[in-house]
Amino acid sequence: MNSMQRVLTTMSFNEPDRVPLFLFTGLQGARELDLSIEEYFSRSDYVVEGQMRLLKKYRGDCISCSFYAAIELEAWGGDVIFQPDCPPNAGPAIIRRPEDIDRLQAPHVSDSPVLLRVLETIQTLKARVGDTVPIVGTAISPFSLPVMQMGFDHYLELIYEQPDRLAKLMRINEDFCVEWANAQLTAGATAIGYADPVSSVTVIPRELYLKTGQQVAKRTIARINGSTATHLASGRSLPIIDDIAATGTAGLGVSALEDLATLKTAARGKLTLIGNLNGVEMRRWTVQQAEQAVKCAIAKAGRGGGFILSDNHGEIPWQVPDEILLAIVDACERWGNYPLDWIE
Repeated sequence: MNSMQRVLTTMSFNEPDRVPLFLFTGLQGARELDLSIEEYFSRSDYVVEGQMRLLKKYRGDCISCSFYAAIELEAWGGDVIFQPDCPPNAGPAIIRRPEDIDRLQAPHVSDSPVLLRVLETIQTLKARVGDTVPIVGTAISPFSLPVMQMGFDHYLELIYEQPDRLAKLMRINEDFCVEWANAQLTAGATAIGYADPVSSVTVIPRELYLKTGQQVAKRTIARINGSTATHLASGRSLPIIDDIAATGTAGLGVSALEDLATLKTAARGKLTLIGNLNGVEMRRWTVQQAEQAVKCAIAKAGRGGGFILSDNHGEIPWQVPDEILLAIVDACERWGNYPLDWIE
């Protein structure tokens, strides 16, 4: 099987030839090209070359065409702060007072040079790999984007204290998210990662999610012209797995903070799980620990398909050594071959 066939098979809740592996090495292409992270993301051809080298090096089953989360704020007129050894961060809020929402207008993708750079990258990657490897795009959920737009504390106050303005902001953000996701699909992305960390029960209780984030996700995902996988960026999901499945998403990025076997039982036949190797601990692993972590994850969730081995956050930290990433790949190829007869 090629990577596309492998992923589609597992997402159909059948067993492919082996467990698919998604290594979201968005930053590491800069290291491959001996560029700073800021310089790397400044040109589409750099990102294409970096991702193609990483695909060959790590033998993964997807290409991540996501640049960095703050690129969406950049499209709204915000600033991005680059550091030498971590993902670019969002600068100051663009919504400084709740009243600013009354005059807020979303950017159009076609008017944003930074978003057009991402689309150019997707188009070129698609021309390189065709339908053999899934190309994964990313769109921040309308419900989670306000953390960058206005700051976490002010956003939580808006959720609890100003429901009318929250509804207005969601309408604006939903239109932007749908336009951005569909533009990536048109450019050649196979599926969209719907990044929605605020919806995790790590951040808000289930009762509030059902009234807010879930309703936003249902409306938004219904308008996206392709498959989505929801990612809570290390946040917990077990109490809301059925609720997430009800949004229409096909996959779920799961946390290292929850038991993978329990998650698999809860998600069986409803969601493909993506995870849940601990990216923070990964930088301190030995080769033997990396193999054991992979083996444990496959034993807990590999049987019956519906599982893609990955990290728990959707992004491999810059500090994780090549030796460990290659150990993860080797372990997946050794222990992930179906049928998984070695599991007792």
